Amino acid sequence: MRVAVIAIAALTLTGCARISSLNPWGGGEHGGAGAPHGWSYEGATGPAHWGELSSACAAGREQSPVDLASSVAAAARAPDIRWQAAHSAEVLNNGHTIQVSLERAGGVVIEGETYELAQVHFHHLSEHTVDGRAFPMEAHFVHEGPDGRLAVIGVFIEDGERHAALDAIWEAAPSTFGEAALEERFDPRAFLPERTASYRYRGSLTTPPCSEVVDWTVMATPIQASAQQIAIFAHAFPGNARPVQPIGRRFVLRTP
Repeated sequence: MRVAVIAIAALTLTGCARISSLNPWGGGEHGGAGAPHGWSYEGATGPAHWGELSSACAAGREQSPVDLASSVAAAARAPDIRWQAAHSAEVLNNGHTIQVSLERAGGVVIEGETYELAQVHFHHLSEHTVDGRAFPMEAHFVHEGPDGRLAVIGVFIEDGERHAALDAIWEAAPSTFGEAALEERFDPRAFLPERTASYRYRGSLTTPPCSEVVDWTVMATPIQASAQQIAIFAHAFPGNARPVQPIGRRFVLRTP
C-alpha cells in the first residue's frame, strides 16, 4: 500500500486550471479550500481537533513537527541518500497539499535499512522550526521502509533564486482536487542542498492519523525558490502546517 495514510487517491481531471494560473497577488481560487477527508488546518476540523479522529494526534509522545533548536551534535552517520531521476511522476492536488507521486526514484539507506522514495509534498509555512523561526516552505520526501515504517527527509525552502524544478510541478498541478502527469522528468536530487548537515529524530506523520512510525531527517541548509513561486503555493494553500509539538524526552541529533 503506497503511503495510504498520507496520500489520498483522487480522480483524474482533464482540462482543469493549474495552480500556476492562479493570481498569487490576489483573486483566483484556493486549491485547498473545502478539503475533504474529515480534517483540515483550521476551524472545527483543524489540528486542535485531530485527536477526535486519531488518539495519537492528541496523546502521542513522539509527535511531529518539532522545533529543532535543542539539537545535540552527534557523530551519527547522516542518511545515505540514493535518489535518481524518477521513471514516472504524477502531480496530485489532494486538497491539503501538492504531492508528486514517484516510481523508481531511488531511496535512502538509514542504519542499514533501505527505504524507497514514494512521494514528495509541500507545506507553507515550514512545519519544523529552528529557534522558533519558520521558513516560507518545507518539502517532505517520503520513503517507505520495512515493517510499515517511513523515513521522511525535510528540506526547508527560503525566498531567493527561482527553482526550475518547482516551475514544472506548479505548471502541472491542478488548482482543485485531481492529478495529472508531470511531463518533464522529475529528479529529486534538484531539491538537495549542497551541504549535508542535518537534524535527525524519531517522530510521527504530521497529518492524521499522526502515526509514530517516522524516522525524520531535516536538512539544516535551505534551498531557494523565488518569491513568486512561494506565493503561488501560499495562495493555493494559505496555511497547511501543523503547529510544532512537544519534544518530550526525545533528542534531536545534528549530523555534520
